[in-house]
Amino acid sequence: MPRLLGAMARTAVIAGTAQATANAVNRRQAEKNMSAVAQAEQQVYAQPAPPVQAAPTEGMDDKLAQLERLGQLKAQGILSEEEFAHQKAAILG
Repeated sequence: MPRLLGAMARTAVIAGTAQATANAVNRRQAEKNMSAVAQAEQQVYAQPAPPVQAAPTEGMDDKLAQLERLGQLKAQGILSEEEFAHQKAAILG
């Protein structure tokens, strides 16, 4: 019986040591991972934001062409000053 208790005690000590070692290794690995994540986040946030691009001017070209056409009609005397102002306000919104 004493041999059995000794063997059980030795097994318990070995298993406890193995578990403590595994926990320590896991904890260190988790700390390394958290440190790597924190570094990566710092690098991402340290980069400047991408430049903001100007809004597309597709509609602006159409408006400009319409205004030029209105100006020509006014210059030819086809449109009065009031009609020109009204149409211009409608185009520019």
